[in-house]
Amino acid sequence: MTHTIQPNNPEATPAPEATDAPAAAATGLPGAGLAAASPWRPVPAALKRRLPKYSDLAPLMQFKKPEFGKEARLRRASTIWELREIAKRRTPQAPFDYTDGAAEAEITLRRAREAFLDIEFRPGILRNVSSIDLSTDILGKPSRLPVGIAPTGFTRMMQSEGEYAGSQAAEAAGIPYTLSTMGTASIEDVAEAAPNGRNWFQLYLWTDRDRSLELIERAAKAGNDTLMVTVDTAVAGARLRDVRNGMTIPPALTLKTVLDASYRPAWWFNFLTHEPLTFASLSRYTGTVADLINSMFDPTLTFEDLDWLRETWKGKLVVKGIQTVDDARKVVDHGADGVVLSNHGGRQLDRAPIPFHLLPEVKEAFTADNSDAAIILDTGIMSGADIIAALALGADFTLIGRAYLYGLMAGGRAGVDRALQILEKDMARTMALLGVSRISELNPDHVRILGK
Repeated sequence: MTHTIQPNNPEATPAPEATDAPAAAATGLPGAGLAAASPWRPVPAALKRRLPKYSDLAPLMQFKKPEFGKEARLRRASTIWELREIAKRRTPQAPFDYTDGAAEAEITLRRAREAFLDIEFRPGILRNVSSIDLSTDILGKPSRLPVGIAPTGFTRMMQSEGEYAGSQAAEAAGIPYTLSTMGTASIEDVAEAAPNGRNWFQLYLWTDRDRSLELIERAAKAGNDTLMVTVDTAVAGARLRDVRNGMTIPPALTLKTVLDASYRPAWWFNFLTHEPLTFASLSRYTGTVADLINSMFDPTLTFEDLDWLRETWKGKLVVKGIQTVDDARKVVDHGADGVVLSNHGGRQLDRAPIPFHLLPEVKEAFTADNSDAAIILDTGIMSGADIIAALALGADFTLIGRAYLYGLMAGGRAGVDRALQILEKDMARTMALLGVSRISELNPDHVRILGK
């Protein structure tokens, strides 16, 4: 039997007549205002003023001991954007801008990042999210997180630990690491630095096919299980920050760079006291980045070249730089095991399609084709929430480039570790708040693109 309590309790002490209130207020005593409203109640002890006691103040006066050094600096970073700010303070302008910048007016990069902001998450409630599992499978093998490290060129120029820091951090995190053809560590050295990691190799097909074949053979021999061929670099994009900075490989010691170095002595000390920059594909090169790309990469590439690559490489083959649904379908028809929806981080064609916007269309097309080809997405990712949104809209996996490079510039290997920790924490929190405990539970209902 349910007992209902009425709002008006007949056993309560009756309130004084309303005429008593003005008299109480007129006394001028402390708490007269309260008495005017409720004259029959005493002032609560907590609202009576008193001098504070030392025992009350002591718990509020515990001063934290100042912390200095790289570890403390990295711990204070709670987002990738904060790592970027640290990186900017510690890295000369030319290397930082090489990482941070994009082509022409940088419209593509800006739109790619805005695409992740222009969404609405749609959480489910009353789900058991006491345990969050971020593991997934990609290209036939497990990954502890649904993100890998993308190929980045000239990485030791950003910070002297370069590819060694990236590959070892990926190994420790249980995720794939992709070495670029333009990497500043060799295929063999990366394999030795991270022998238990899952190492992939990114290939630019050169005009010299024998040189490409040599790299393919070296990648296979070193244990790389996936080859990622990049197809959006027929010519170099107009990266205007690099032009303005007079960016060369290696960085030139001009008057401007010497002045810049005075504010970043640690970077220059590391740069000058380690082995000079070398490349996985070249013994030495001196010149601008654009000249290097234009002299090496083949503007005559066709799908027939992809057929040759499929016949040559026996592992998993992924094509990076896909920006239309038709091209996604075509490369799968020509033997690709997966596609990377990417506009090269906005570094090639400005106003290019945004991978995050393209993602649902490619997913729909692959579903219609009954294709099991992997859909990987990069460009614009700056948080774990971005990664979760991409997975919900159909991506099987994601790659980060700038996000990990900001960590590298902020603190070497420890900085890359910190970047991955930030993303992992972001992803786990976002999943829990969405009411999802496993990657496989994510679906398009969890994300709405605003304005659609």
